[in-house]
Amino acid sequence: MEFKDLRCFLAIAREKTISGAAQSLHLTQPTLSRRMLELEAELGKTLFIRGNRKIVLTEEGIFLRKRAQEVLALMAKTEAEFNSSGEHILGEVSLGGGEIEAVRVFARAIKRLHAAHPQITYTLSSANAETTMERLENGLVDFGIFIEPVDLSKYDFFRLKERYAFGILMRKESILSRFAAIRPEQLLGLPVICPSRAVVKSEFAAWMGEAFARLHCILSYDLPYNASIMVEEHIGYAVCLEKAFTMAPETFCFRPLDPPLEVGVAVAWKKDQRFSKAAAAFLELLRQEAL
Repeated sequence: MEFKDLRCFLAIAREKTISGAAQSLHLTQPTLSRRMLELEAELGKTLFIRGNRKIVLTEEGIFLRKRAQEVLALMAKTEAEFNSSGEHILGEVSLGGGEIEAVRVFARAIKRLHAAHPQITYTLSSANAETTMERLENGLVDFGIFIEPVDLSKYDFFRLKERYAFGILMRKESILSRFAAIRPEQLLGLPVICPSRAVVKSEFAAWMGEAFARLHCILSYDLPYNASIMVEEHIGYAVCLEKAFTMAPETFCFRPLDPPLEVGVAVAWKKDQRFSKAAAAFLELLRQEAL
């Protein structure tokens, strides 16, 4: 399997027709069709279902599309890193994590590094902890930011000095909005939107105590923005971190838990990672911003 085969495959997956993909690649249709037949023969898998009007990916094709995108992105990143020389640092720094206030530490480091090396570019992928760890392992993310508790034994990391409080996001006119803080028993009988991540849900269950068994968890979520839409649409009350996103004060209000439930946040990267010049410079500033 060659890089050019992956590019051809992704073009077909994008255009959904051989003719459209061939035109975008400046190839003839027979040439492109032959390459894809050879790729399927090499892999021993059918990648496309060839219909009259459009091509649909098989399950194996969907898997290859994801891996092909990762491989080509990593190749482009490697080429950019080799183009860095002397005082002019080029390349890309890849970041990953959830939608949390702590991502601001990335922003502050980017701002400082951009002032010194404006040709460095950045990607920020929003995902849950499991997906971010997978991207770290595959070299697609240089640094990940994680809400604790989380097992970072396989990584190098440092913790941010700030701690963040869990609370309940609700509509401003909700019956619980008149309280300064929310106790476990006040959530009983109400539809609650819970974090899906097992260790975070376990922390919340411990806070609820015996009442957790009677909690009506109507929906689970990964990213807080989606939870906020559910709250806005009157689905329920969302358990989330403070400052998880910018709230519209006319619509939402946030109330901390009582007793308080706080968590730390860590920035992690692969152990013994050999960083590009861009990533190394970013890490230096990241540490300074985290102090």
